Formats: sequence, structure tokens, C-alpha cells
Amino acid sequence: MILWQEWWVWLVAGIGLAVFEVLVPGYVFVGFAIGAMLTALAVALGAAAAPLSVVVLIFALTSLVAWLLLRQIFGVRRGQRKIWDRDINED
Repeated sequence: MILWQEWWVWLVAGIGLAVFEVLVPGYVFVGFAIGAMLTALAVALGAAAAPLSVVVLIFALTSLVAWLLLRQIFGVRRGQRKIWDRDINED
């Protein structure tokens, strides 16, 4: 069987991306990690018979939806940014 048709390959990729997110924070890779784990679930439930393009499409769509949801939950909050209204070189 081809590797992308194995559910555990997608799960290992998702765990690897989650670990990478811990090392490089910023909530970028966690969406891809969730997408890979959901793709592992889809492949385990029968999407393994689908061609590679369909499996990659499942990964892309689930990653996008996960990233957008995480952006809504953990996005930039008001008051998190510092707005400078005066220059230190003035006066």
C-alpha cells in the first residue's frame, strides 16, 4: 500500500506538526496539525481508496477550516498591540 493511503502516516505527520508548533509558536502549524489528524481519521474511515488529489484536498480543506476557527478563537485581541502615538526623538 502507498504511504499516503495509511492513516497512521497522516497521524504521525499531525503529531510532528503539533510538536513543531510548540517549537515555533504563532498558531500557524497547529491548523495543519489538526488538518492532518482529521485526514488520518478520513483515511481510516475509507478515504484511502480515493486518489491522492482527493486526500490532499481533504487535508487542505480541513486545515483551512481548523486555521480559520483557531484564528477566531485565539486571534489578536484588542489591546494586544502597542500603538505608538509619539516619537521618542521628539521634544
